[in-house]
Parts: sequence; structure tokens; C-alpha cells
Amino acid sequence: MRWSKSAAWLLALALAACSTPPHKPTTPPPTTRIPPPRVEPPPRTDTIPDAVPKAEPRSRKGNPPFYEVYGRRYHVMTTSDGYHERGVASWYGKQFHGGDTSNGERYDMYALSAAHKTLPLPSYVQVTNLSNGKSVVVRVNDRGPFVSNRLIDLSYSAAAKLDMVREGTTLVDVRALRGVDDPPVTAGTDELFVQAGAFAEEANAQRLLARLRAAGIGVAFIRRDDNSGRPLYRVRVGPVPSVAEFDRVVAELRGVGVHNARLATE
Repeated sequence: MRWSKSAAWLLALALAACSTPPHKPTTPPPTTRIPPPRVEPPPRTDTIPDAVPKAEPRSRKGNPPFYEVYGRRYHVMTTSDGYHERGVASWYGKQFHGGDTSNGERYDMYALSAAHKTLPLPSYVQVTNLSNGKSVVVRVNDRGPFVSNRLIDLSYSAAAKLDMVREGTTLVDVRALRGVDDPPVTAGTDELFVQAGAFAEEANAQRLLARLRAAGIGVAFIRRDDNSGRPLYRVRVGPVPSVAEFDRVVAELRGVGVHNARLATE
């Protein structure tokens, strides 16, 4: 079979194309990143003394009647007197070191301080790690944490004294202190539960209990207490042995319309 000159030229061009190795895209050089300032932890955090409670005026910054974050409104407490709650603690460190706190001070990851969503600034609280009984007194001068189900955000040193740095979170008891005369409190390590609701009428508690059981949410039950001579019916789930289990139960409760669950003791 005879080939025209144009056909032969096209064939030669095609063969040349087949013999040319495929083009490999050039990989761009990695982006140069400036590392953050190196912040070394102190060698002995256990030697750092606890914060000493003292009377202080309310900070000019960080104490509005209320504020909103991520679409949720928080009302700042008028006083810390009598405050006592249990929940999940987290901690924040060098990425915030040297930045501004909510009351206008500088965040020092080596000081014994903390962030809380509603306590007046400043406040003093005793925080006890319920997994090991270790306690620390911190000065609250910042707002947060705004992560779901978190009660208090501790400085690096406070977290180190509670032996919770590696885990990142732990279940804690938080109790407000007014002054140096407040006696130290030893928080028990009783079993912990998630409270889904509390009702004056037993029928309301029974209705919620039926919803939880129908949804297969943990071991739900009703506990009857006396409140100033009147019965109070608390709907609880648990016990919950860890932060992960607490978060799981709270997420399940949200799925059935319960949005104010909290940590409670037996």
C-alpha cells in the first residue's frame, strides 16, 4: 500500500509523540512557615503556689450583663458566692500565651488562671480533678471555653498540677472561694451521672424517662429528692466514667430535645 507524503508525515509525528515520556508536573516548593515563639514549660509546675483568693473589684472589661458567642447568649453572674458545679475541664497553652484575656490582662500559661463563661471577672475557684483527687486554686480572668460541654478552661500550669495535660480534658469539681479564710474542700470521687431534667411533678419526670428509654439512651432512672420540704424528681443517665462517655450521652440527649443536661453526683 502506498502512502502519501502527508500521511507519512502524520505517522512520523504520531510515533514521535508516543516515544516522548509523559510530562511530569513540577511540585511547587513547600510554603515557608515562620514557627511560633518557643515557649518552654517550667521544670517544676508542682512548686508553683496556688492563687490566693482576695477581694478585688470587678474588671472593667469582660463583665457585661450578657454576651453572645456562636449564636448563644451567656449571662454573667453578679457574684460567685455559693457557686459549685461539676463538669469537664480543658486547658489552653502556648498558642494563646501573651495574648489578651477577656478582662484586659495578658494570658500567662504559667500562672494559675482559668477561663469561665459566666463567673464574674476576676473570681477565685478551687478545681478538683475527680479522677485523681488533685486540686488547684486558680484566678478566673478570661471567658470560655466555648466548646460544647466544657465547664472551665485552665492554664497550662493549672492543668499540669491536676495531672491532666496529656489527656487534655477531665471531669472536675469547681467551687468558688471568697477569701483566704475559706476552708479547703475535699471533693469526693462518687459516681457521676448526666442529669437530663428536674421536675416538681413526677408525671413530667416519667414522661421524659419514657422518651429516653424509647431512644435507648443509656441507663436512665428517676431520683426523688426533697427540696425545701417538697419532692423534686431528677431524671438521670449513667453513671458516666469518663469525659468521652459524658460527651456521648449529652449528644444523644440533644438528639431527643434535651439541651440543658449537666454533670451530677449521686
